[in-house]
Amino acid sequence: MKKIKVLIVDDSAVVRQSLAYILETDKSIEILGTASDPFIAAQKIANEVPDVITLDIEMPRMDGITFLRKIMSQHPIPVVIISSLTAKGTETAIHALEIGAVDVVKKPTLNKDSISDAEHNIIEVVKAAAKAVVKRRGSAAGLRQPVSVKALQNLSMLRTTEKIIAVGASTGGTEALLEFLNDMPIDCPGVVVVQHMPELFTKSFADRLNRICKISVKEAVNGDSILRGQALIAPGNRHMEVKRSGARYYVEIKDGSPVNRHRPSVDVLFSSTAKYAGRNAIGIIMTGMGADGAKGLLEMKEAGAYTIAQDEKSCIVFGMPKEAIKINAVDKILPLSQIASHLLSQK
Repeated sequence: MKKIKVLIVDDSAVVRQSLAYILETDKSIEILGTASDPFIAAQKIANEVPDVITLDIEMPRMDGITFLRKIMSQHPIPVVIISSLTAKGTETAIHALEIGAVDVVKKPTLNKDSISDAEHNIIEVVKAAAKAVVKRRGSAAGLRQPVSVKALQNLSMLRTTEKIIAVGASTGGTEALLEFLNDMPIDCPGVVVVQHMPELFTKSFADRLNRICKISVKEAVNGDSILRGQALIAPGNRHMEVKRSGARYYVEIKDGSPVNRHRPSVDVLFSSTAKYAGRNAIGIIMTGMGADGAKGLLEMKEAGAYTIAQDEKSCIVFGMPKEAIKINAVDKILPLSQIASHLLSQK
C-alpha cells in the first residue's frame, strides 16, 4: 500500500518532533520532511509534493493563513491546520476552512507513554485529508506552477502586515522624540522607540509624551502589540525587541547584557526589526553620542527597510547618525523637522 507522505510545517522544533512521532505510529503514514517556516516548506514542495501538509498559524516570517492562501491559489495540496489558535469554532479556524484547509486541529501535547485520543484524532484527520479533493482558489486559479519561494518573500513582508517605525536616540533625544512624535498623525504606523534613559525615567517620559502628542505613547510592557497611532518606549534598563506572530507585530522586553554599553540598546531593537519586519519597516536614527544603532540600522537597510538619519545641524550630538552614515546604513539624511512628513509620504 502506498504510504501517505506528510510535510510538517511549524516553527517549534519540539512540535515538529512531536507530530512526526504521533503520525509515524500509523504505518500508513510517512513523514516526507519538516520545515520551520513556509519558505523552507516551499523549497521542499518544489523537490517533492507531499500528499498532506500540516501547518501552524503562528510563524515568524510568514503566518500560516498567508501560506495556505498561496498554496490553494497556486498548487492545491490538502492542508490540515494544527495550531493553538484554531480550536473549532474560532474565527481563525473558520477563516482557514474558508480559504481551503481540509480541517483544523488543536495542537497536541505529547504523552510519551501512550497516544491519546486527541493524538489519534490527528492521525485520522491526516488520513482523511489525503483522500480530499482540493481545488484552486483565488485570483491565481489559472496558474500551474508550484509555490514560488520568491513570490512568498515578496508577499510576506510587503502585503501581509502594516509598516512599523523603529527609532533610536540618545543625548538630546528626549526633545527630538517629542518633536517627531508630535508631528505624527493619529493613524500613523506603529512606532517603537529606544531612548537611552535610566530605569524609572522612561515611564515618566512616555507619560509626558502621551499628554502632549496626538498619538498614544506608553512605556512598553512585554507582549504589547505594535499598533497604528501608538508609540512604545523601551523601559529603562531593559532591552526591547520586535517580534512577529502571524500578521501581528509585538514587543518582547527582556534582560541581558548591555550592548554598546547600553540597555536598552538601539542595535538590539533595530536588529530584531530587520529580522521580523524586513522591508515592512522604517528605521530612524536620531541625535546621540556613540555608535549604538549604526550596525542595526545597516541590518535593517540590508533587509529592505527604508532608513533615515537626523542631520548634523539639527542634532544635539551627531555621533550616532554620523556612525550610521559612515557605514552606508542610511538612505536619507534629513533635518529633524522634516522626518515625520517625509516618512509619511513614503509608499
